[in-house]
Amino acid sequence: MITQTLPIKSNHTEEKVEFGRLLFSKKCKFILGCVSLEQIPNLGLAEVAFAGRSNVGKSSLINALINHKSMARASNTPGRTREINFFSVGETLTIADLPGYGYARVAKSQVKQWTKLIHNYLKGRAELQRTFVLIDARRGIKEIDYSFISMLDKAAQSYQLVFTKCDKTNAKEIEPKIKTYYNDIQNHPAAIPEICQTSIKTGAGISNLRSIIAALTVSNE
Repeated sequence: MITQTLPIKSNHTEEKVEFGRLLFSKKCKFILGCVSLEQIPNLGLAEVAFAGRSNVGKSSLINALINHKSMARASNTPGRTREINFFSVGETLTIADLPGYGYARVAKSQVKQWTKLIHNYLKGRAELQRTFVLIDARRGIKEIDYSFISMLDKAAQSYQLVFTKCDKTNAKEIEPKIKTYYNDIQNHPAAIPEICQTSIKTGAGISNLRSIIAALTVSNE
């Protein structure tokens, strides 16, 4: 089981966890994949986005949240997802699955196109309540993650870090990585201080993440 490695206050009461469970018990469906800003849907719902390096476990985490084995699909070649994929959860929430960054062996022009699409989406998305930036707990935050975080800061979009694959490491290894981020947090005005720690294998942290997202749907009303 994953335990909090730093003395961070948690507001995940049983009531809030249950609220999150109920939200994600609703039917989830794929809406569409967008390759241009003009295609991005406006469903009038609260929206959260998931981003991270390729192979960080983004698709697996989204599937765990929505209780579906393969709704969000990982590309056969990491980093080759070229679209922003949108899903709806009931009539309450939209999930945006952003293309993975930092791995794709493609032309620089293609990477530039993806970056422009993501930047324009982040800059002008009023419905977006929070972007969850996924970090492999074994590796910590890398320069390329900070580049994406900088994009979020400039777009003034609220974001929160989610450590994935925490079952593959331990608290002693995770703690200094979290401390490094907390020491630097004042330099990132759009950041939410609390870091989520998750494991798809054990299910740890999933209910807490659901409760965080559920609370955002209330604040959007």
